[in-house]
Amino acid sequence: MARNRTRSLLTLSLAGLCLSSLLPLNARAADPTPNKGAQVYCFMRSNGNNHNVSWEASYALIKRQKSGMFKTSPEHAAVMITEAVVNDPGSYPECGRYLGDLFAPKKSSASSSTQSSTSTSPSYGEQRYSY
Repeated sequence: MARNRTRSLLTLSLAGLCLSSLLPLNARAADPTPNKGAQVYCFMRSNGNNHNVSWEASYALIKRQKSGMFKTSPEHAAVMITEAVVNDPGSYPECGRYLGDLFAPKKSSASSSTQSSTSTSPSYGEQRYSY
């Protein structure tokens, strides 16, 4: 009887540990990843890099730093960078002017010549963060 109780307690403990590892990192502790992504993006932009290069570097860092089963989507990463800059603007001087580029529609010269001038909404393939 005592052996079954020990076995049940051990099983429940292991199940709890497994389930807690599936929780998002920010639910367990403060996550420094958005700050790192914002630092990379703002540093690169303030040193003359364009949006695409800065975005790719910061998004790659955010994706690789994220623990858990699921990776961060591009839309969420852009929001994370924006929140980090807005929450602590003193740490990211002059970066506020670059945040709009995270949400601006992607410019495409090849598709603009084939699209009609009456179309105002971008197609699925022209969305900045399409998969």
